[in-house]
Amino acid sequence: MKMTATSNVSGVKQQHDISLMLIAVACALAILFTVLFLSILPFDRQIVARRDYIVYWATGQQLVHHHNPYDPGALNQIERDAGFKGGTSYYMRNTPWALPIAVPLGFFGVQVAALPWSLLMLALLAVSVRLLWKMLGEPGRHLDWLGYCFPPALFCVILGQTSVILLFGFVLFLRLHKSSPFWAGAALWLCTIKPHLFLPFALVLLVWIFVARAWRILAGSLVAMVVDGVITAIVDPSAWSQYIYYMRTSNTTREFTACFGDLLRDAINPNAEWLAFVPAILGSIWALVYFWPRRRQWDWLEHGSLLLLVSLLVAPFGWIFDQSLALPAVLVGAVRTRSKLMLSLLALMYILVEVEVNRYDLHSRAYLWTAPAWLLWYVFARASTREPAAVPVAAPTMS
Repeated sequence: MKMTATSNVSGVKQQHDISLMLIAVACALAILFTVLFLSILPFDRQIVARRDYIVYWATGQQLVHHHNPYDPGALNQIERDAGFKGGTSYYMRNTPWALPIAVPLGFFGVQVAALPWSLLMLALLAVSVRLLWKMLGEPGRHLDWLGYCFPPALFCVILGQTSVILLFGFVLFLRLHKSSPFWAGAALWLCTIKPHLFLPFALVLLVWIFVARAWRILAGSLVAMVVDGVITAIVDPSAWSQYIYYMRTSNTTREFTACFGDLLRDAINPNAEWLAFVPAILGSIWALVYFWPRRRQWDWLEHGSLLLLVSLLVAPFGWIFDQSLALPAVLVGAVRTRSKLMLSLLALMYILVEVEVNRYDLHSRAYLWTAPAWLLWYVFARASTREPAAVPVAAPTMS
């Protein structure tokens, strides 16, 4: 018996050491790639021009000069003058209320603003992880590094994309929805920059607001949208008409992204754009079925994390960097799980994503596995949740 107990302890310790080693390797690679990239960014114009950042900068240039931010000819000229050499010009695909975000970039040169823009995204990532870690009780074990080094989020930083802004808005909502519901609702405006990533989540949120009578959250969201609408109208009074014309005349919606909505559409009829929304419709039905029995004990950190993973899985279109929104679920699962095997698998997933983003084009089907992988990992990690310590029962006193 003594030998068996010793061998069991040794096996657990070895498994623990392996999981920590894999996590350290995954995080070290992520940090290395990010630091190297940011170090050379200010000095290489071609790298600046190849990133998605270029579209936000070009849009900012158009807005500052009171020109159409969706003009293909003008954007193409601005981007190529900046060093972009792609086949077609880049556009901001976000809805017009995201235009104010790009305005500050229009006051600076393409290289001058590039590094501060990425550092801003990195700061938002760091603040988001820190807030999440506090909400989780700061459990130690250095697992917060899994948040700081989350590959889709760091890839978002490297590309100069905006998905980390959505993550920040979601985390603010989680942090404030009990203590400051009005500001929690206002924070959700940041998530509307890419509303297609939140379809099942948004449906449940609306139903929850009515069930929980969380009217201040609704008020905060509406006020934020009105304020943003006013700012957008000041920045570009014709934003909506320009955007609608752009959507009608471009082929953007037919572009393939590594998600099941686009996969379904292309498999059945590439011209039937509505097919890409079928998974989102099914996901929304599941979300309501999942929410209703739990409506009285609904927890946005615990239940909302799973809901957001499903929303990413069924999104009509999306990129690997949009999966920055999976970060809260990953941290929740990593903290709650008692399985070192699950932590090892998570580290291996990190490494695989890090390899893929350095090898495959963003349009590659090689990324199709990632959204279901985060979801499946979270489900199994939560199934191996750490049990709370048993509270000792006091012995009855003799009277």
